[in-house]
Amino acid sequence: MLAAFLITLREGLEAALIVSILIAYVVKTERRELLPRIWAGVAAAIVISMGFGALLTFGRRGLTFEAQELIGGMLSLVAVGFVTWMIFWMARAAQGISTELRRQVDSAADGGRYALSLVALLAVGREGLETALFLWAATQAGTSANTPTWQPLVGAALGLGTAVLLGYLIYRGALRINLSKFFTWTGAFLIIVAGGVLAYGIHDLQEAAFLPGLNNLLFDVSATIPPSSWYGTLLKGIFNFSPQTTVLEGVAWVLYVVPTMFLFLRMVRKKRPVAPTQTPVPVS
Repeated sequence: MLAAFLITLREGLEAALIVSILIAYVVKTERRELLPRIWAGVAAAIVISMGFGALLTFGRRGLTFEAQELIGGMLSLVAVGFVTWMIFWMARAAQGISTELRRQVDSAADGGRYALSLVALLAVGREGLETALFLWAATQAGTSANTPTWQPLVGAALGLGTAVLLGYLIYRGALRINLSKFFTWTGAFLIIVAGGVLAYGIHDLQEAAFLPGLNNLLFDVSATIPPSSWYGTLLKGIFNFSPQTTVLEGVAWVLYVVPTMFLFLRMVRKKRPVAPTQTPVPVS
């Protein structure tokens, strides 16, 4: 539940900040007639993201076990790729995102009728699709440990609701948070989560006989950390930790988490510190 909460909180807050910047700039430049176009793009992005999530959830029914595991494993790898790109993109582009969005608004306002809706759709839809894919992959890994499906869904709903509330409070100027620290801590946490999703995806591919070594275990701590125990379920639900980990899963986890974390933290340290008050706060 915690992993799902932080995934949707981070991604939801990114989307909320994007919408806030778009709306703030339109309001400040006295072009309120463009607001319905922004909201139309946001609504379309939400519908597309929900449809994508439903397709991921129900699209594999009727397939053989091996086919399901193969598709699940491939999608898990894609999800890891997307979330890794998202983490580094946000760390690199956070300071210039406001300027870029304003430039796109000016260009879209002079363009066709649906140009601004398309800007909002692409900006928010990217976050929504990434969230749907990564949340699905993390949930699939959690349910393999008999974690109730409703737990990650509740966590995702709470994270999304919190993100919307924070975005609104930032928009109204009632809340100022250090977004640099927020995205640094959540980025580091999501790298660990992504490592677990990667290992689970490798395991799926092994069960589909696409990759070898299913019975070649790196370690087996099932006696110490039973999968059915509360702490085993907690570790599985948050970090996708498996008490029975194959050599290939372990190698993949280390080769992903160690260099990715190193590069991410190095990028964060090289960034010039950003004051909390630099968060774009629109006028009311």
